[in-house]
Amino acid sequence: MASEVHEFNWPDRVVIGTIGEPGSRTFYLQARAGSDMTSIALEKQQAAVVAEMIDEILDQVATVAGNSFSVPTHTPVELVDNDPLEEVDEAFRVGSMNLGWDATVAQVVLEAFSLDEAHPEDEPQAVMQVRMPVGTARAFAMRTHEVVAAGRPVCSSCGYPIDPEGHTCQDPELS
Repeated sequence: MASEVHEFNWPDRVVIGTIGEPGSRTFYLQARAGSDMTSIALEKQQAAVVAEMIDEILDQVATVAGNSFSVPTHTPVELVDNDPLEEVDEAFRVGSMNLGWDATVAQVVLEAFSLDEAHPEDEPQAVMQVRMPVGTARAFAMRTHEVVAAGRPVCSSCGYPIDPEGHTCQDPELS
């Protein structure tokens, strides 16, 4: 069991945001409930996959026959959050993540476990668990997709990001 647990059962805010310029951004998952706030660092790819998986979970739940949950197909306007991250004090860097669905309270459950680079086989030292109602989860996924896409432009030939200093195309046909 992790020695440090950050639990957010009905968060006031849960977002992915970044600090830094495209190409050298650090991604953070930030959750707040009242005055309790936690920020954890994660990789861009982890953020992208979490957003995709949340959308998939919500889309699946919405199609279940006899579904008693009101799952929005789009982000409710009142839940859109375009504000920057609040003050960031990194609690830990994410190693692995889990996503699930809790049907008893109609919430998406996100768990993020700390990365221990020195002893990756050991139990994580910290975990963050966030339970998001369906509308909040849809808004979280939408914002995350936008934050991930706001990075460096992608080369139409090779698909790799273009650096502000220039780009050496990775397409072997153009070399």
